[in-house]
Amino acid sequence: MDLPAEARKIGVFGGTFDPPHVAHLILASEAQYQLGLDLILWVLTPNPPHKGGKSNGSLEDRLDLVNAAITENTAFKLSRVEIDRPGPHYAADTMHLLAKQYPYTELFYLMGGDSLRDLPTWDRPNVFLASCHGLGVMRRPGDNIDLAALECQLPGITQKVTFVEAPLLDISASLIRDAIRQGKPFRYFVPEAVNKLILERGMYKS
Repeated sequence: MDLPAEARKIGVFGGTFDPPHVAHLILASEAQYQLGLDLILWVLTPNPPHKGGKSNGSLEDRLDLVNAAITENTAFKLSRVEIDRPGPHYAADTMHLLAKQYPYTELFYLMGGDSLRDLPTWDRPNVFLASCHGLGVMRRPGDNIDLAALECQLPGITQKVTFVEAPLLDISASLIRDAIRQGKPFRYFVPEAVNKLILERGMYKS
């Protein structure tokens, strides 16, 4: 994974990306701009522990889909940090590895408000937090974040949180997969290159 020499602030955007869609791209772009990030690493998780270790698309297909989705933006790069090691893959380990790999880089983990709320239940949340220079949090209505309570459980978290303002797009990968299975239109939920691959490979039809 090659990084530009001038990259100093890097966002870590993790997910199954099954498939990647326009909301992913908009959120990543807004986070890059609002946090002043030089680069965003799209960390593809092969088998997420919180989803029972299962995904719908194959790893090969999802790798190709992410590459297709981000190819036009030179500030977006696919990371193999969770692909080239055995699972389970926890964010604490991922950030630790990235911090060791790029010791002079500030790492900002991008997450949703629901993930911030549930952070104390993550695997070794204090280790994870210590590896992050900041947390870019994208809010959703009703995520009910109590920063004071989180600070009691994870001291120091408040000063690391920056809320990222982004348009509210009610688009999810599961919505897209359901639309494909039901023969409904989904074209404008995903970039053209992603749409083309899904159609060529007949993905998500069953």
